[in-house]
Amino acid sequence: MANYDVIIIGGGPGGYVCAIRCAQLGLKVACVEGRGALGGTCLNVGCIPSKALLHASHSYHEAHTNFEKMGLMGGKPKVDLGKMMEYKQSVIDGNTSGIEFLFKKNKVDYIQGWGKITGKGEVSVGDDKHTAKNIVIATGSEPSSLKGVEVDEKVVVSSTGALALTKIPKSMVVIGAGVIGLEMGSVYARLGTQVTVVEYLDHITPGMDAELSKTLLRSLKKQGLKFILGAAVSGVKATKTKAKVSYKILKKDTEAELEADIVLLATGRNPFTDGLGLEEAGVEMEPRGQVKTKNWQTNVEGIYAIGDVITGPMLAHKAEEEGIAVAETIAGQAGHVNYAVIPGVIYTTPEVASVGLTEEALKEQGHSYKVGKFTFMGNARAKAVFAGEGFVKILADKDTDRILGCHLIGPYAGELIHEVCVAMEFGASAEDLARTCHAHPTFSEAMREAALACGDGAIHS
Repeated sequence: MANYDVIIIGGGPGGYVCAIRCAQLGLKVACVEGRGALGGTCLNVGCIPSKALLHASHSYHEAHTNFEKMGLMGGKPKVDLGKMMEYKQSVIDGNTSGIEFLFKKNKVDYIQGWGKITGKGEVSVGDDKHTAKNIVIATGSEPSSLKGVEVDEKVVVSSTGALALTKIPKSMVVIGAGVIGLEMGSVYARLGTQVTVVEYLDHITPGMDAELSKTLLRSLKKQGLKFILGAAVSGVKATKTKAKVSYKILKKDTEAELEADIVLLATGRNPFTDGLGLEEAGVEMEPRGQVKTKNWQTNVEGIYAIGDVITGPMLAHKAEEEGIAVAETIAGQAGHVNYAVIPGVIYTTPEVASVGLTEEALKEQGHSYKVGKFTFMGNARAKAVFAGEGFVKILADKDTDRILGCHLIGPYAGELIHEVCVAMEFGASAEDLARTCHAHPTFSEAMREAALACGDGAIHS
């Protein structure tokens, strides 16, 4: 038995960041992880491996579509999927070992195994019991299920199985047009798979700014992805090599079927709380299965929860912010997360990024606002690299000019969005951003032009 100030159950982005921050603040801390590798879903079977495959497939696409335009001649590359998966695994291994190094550097105890709360301030891992003044639940989430769809990770796969296919399928049906479905669908579409996305709603990317969503849909269609929107999947029948997807077109109330080599179920994720002993510990839960918290504290003194297991967007960086905030709270400081400035990114090509309020939300609130918009076709750097598709849209208060949100689709959107995140964190106006000198030629000039468009107008449009 070992005694700690803090035991964190879960070694994903929220958990390991919380552990390191606790150690930095002088607390004796342990992190319990049952996967066998640190980094959680994000690093092992989510964010990081998917970005590796997105990068590889994008490079392949560039070689086939744009290299000759730039005078880069020669035989076009072929895909060795096994080699690509080895590259993906090397990225995972490098990152997981990096977290283990950080634990050793910061004197965080890494306890391998599945943790369970078995008493007040007590966490059991197998036959071993450990005590702590504070326990943090950071166990993340798992893929959602869908009635009538049984995942075997061979023909009918979750995002985990989609990251480990042994051959490129000729056809794939993606159930769900959210972030995961569109990213993984993009990977295989670039590699030659005929991808069809089936979505219950009449639009893709639920919750996104509507103009952004429509632009992304057009772009993905141009890349060869097919979409069946407003369709409810009723079941999937799988054989050893094929699967049939049954669905209903809601507006027409008609039934239809699709056949594919692979079916990817990408209908979201659910909090993972199985086997944690929460009910026995008296921890209250939300109706949809999340741990109920107030300022990350559960109803049980000394037990906290962060990340995907509590309400809010299921984003790794949101979990990290909460991990830092909880560590600082436990250490007697004022932990804080600004939930109004948490960006979201979709790593398709073009990339999509958003922060703050959408136009739809502002209209619903009756908030007076103005729009500054600039297309990447007016950005010299973007045009030089065949990335002129997309736009930047900044939303600002009509009276005060304070930035309320930003939505963009285009090159490196996931990087560019943070310029507005910093601006919003400090309560900046669109004019503040517009008057900030930006290097030329850069993609980020499009951000400044959109800010200028909130005033007298952009220069290059």
